[in-house]
This record gives sequence, C-alpha cells and structure tokens, in this order.
Amino acid sequence: MSETRTLVSPHTLGTRRGRTVYWTVFTTVFVTFTFVFVFPLYWMVTGAMKSPDELADIPPSVFPHSFDLSGFREAWRQLDLGKYMWNTTLYAFGAWLFTLGVDVTAAYALSKLRPLLGRAILGMMLATLMIPPMVILLPAYLTVKDLPLLHVNLLNTPWAIWLPAAANGFNIFLLKRFFDSIPTELLDAAEVDGASPARILWSIVLPVSRPILGVVSIFTVVNVWRDFVWPLLVLPDTDRKTISVAISSLAVQVPQNVLIGSLVIASVPTIVVFFVFQRHIMAGLTAGGLKG
Repeated sequence: MSETRTLVSPHTLGTRRGRTVYWTVFTTVFVTFTFVFVFPLYWMVTGAMKSPDELADIPPSVFPHSFDLSGFREAWRQLDLGKYMWNTTLYAFGAWLFTLGVDVTAAYALSKLRPLLGRAILGMMLATLMIPPMVILLPAYLTVKDLPLLHVNLLNTPWAIWLPAAANGFNIFLLKRFFDSIPTELLDAAEVDGASPARILWSIVLPVSRPILGVVSIFTVVNVWRDFVWPLLVLPDTDRKTISVAISSLAVQVPQNVLIGSLVIASVPTIVVFFVFQRHIMAGLTAGGLKG
C-alpha cells in the first residue's frame, strides 16, 4: 500500500520537537491571516464608534474611548440609508433572478443539449472576458439608453441593472464546467423515463448543482451591491441611486464617523449573503442524485 507523502512526515510529527514546530507554525500562520482579514473590519466598525476628533488623533487609538453607537444611528437618519438599501436590494434580487434564469439555461444548453456552433458561441462569450470593463462602458450605456430594435430607454429603471448583470460570460462558463461533471447516465435515465429537457434541468440538474448556484449567487449579489460606476451612469435620479452611489454623493455632508458608520451598515447585507450561501458551496455534487 502506497503512502501519501506530505511536507512533514508522520515520523517527524510523532516526536515532541516535531509537534512543537508544527503547532507553532500553524498557530502563527492562522493568527496572522486572521488578523490580516479581520482587522480592517474591526477598524471600520470601531471607527464609527469614535468621535471626529478621536479619528483625527495621531497616532490613532486602537480602541475607541467609549463605545458610542450614535454614528450608526446618525448614518441611518442623515443619509436615509433605508431607502437606498431597499433600492439596492431590489436591484440585487432582480439581477440574481435574471442571472440564474439566463445563465443557467444557457450553460445547460451548451453543456448537455450541445446546439449547433455551441463551441463557437462559448468561445465568443469567453472572449468578452478579455475586454476591460471600462472599454465596453460607453457601448453598454448607449445600448441601455436606446435598446436596439425596441428603441426603449432603460435609464432610471431596474432593467438597466438587471439585463447587464445577466449577460455574464464568466458565470456561464462556471455553470457549464459544473454541468459537464454531472454524469450523462443520470440524464439519459431520466430521458428514457420520458422527462423533457426542461424537466431534467429542473428536477435533476438544479438539485445537484447547489454548490455552483451558491457561488454564482454570491458573485451576482455582491457585484451589484458594490458596483459604483455603472449605477452612477444609468441611475441619475437621486431617489433611485444604489447605496454605494448615495454614500459617495453625500459623504461631504456628514462627519467622518457617520460616514464610516454608513459603510459598516452597507457592508452587512453582503456578509449575510455569504453566510447564507456558503453552506451550499460545500454541498456535495451528488446531492439530490440517485438513491440506493
């Protein structure tokens, strides 16, 4: 029986010195990476609890002198964050629905239905990933302003956010790669039983694809929530702004601790979305597959 070779041999780990070195390195790396990722969040949250004078102190204080939550309350009241969070939630939820509806069906067709010129279509989709986003910003804006064939102006409407979010070649590529790994025999058995392609997609492919659907959901919601330039262009109406655009436009009117408090509040939904979908990322490929 062959043994799997690792960086540290089992014999070395069995010694007292080996265990000491191993746990020292492990603890150092764990604490370092935790500090690097968590400290910015801590600095942002505690910054909202400090007064403007305390924020200006040099050197800055690691702990606030008093844990005052008024910065969060003032951020919610002065910046009217409730309205802008509702706007952004609407845009993110609609973009999520359209992304799943368009990208899942496109990836399923390219992976399992194998249409004519499917490889060429996939290649053209992937080619769009090589174009810098700023290059297509103006053509995308002109398209939204005057939708081809229909000649409809989508500015200041949720469609200006939803439709571009659904046209995502990267998500289609991720979904297709995952669908390619689903056993063809599973789909053939369902087809023999009389299931249509739509029924196979709904009853078999989607249940076993929860991991990749969770990944695409996180990407879509977070991208819409944090996007700044595109909503700034297509949603010029003040009452329709996203939360990132609203905070930026109102930043000069509020104290610094209130501004930081608004950033903390704006970050909470994306963190919640990650924790909601992260368990699906770890779900097995065979979830919902054949039994027995």
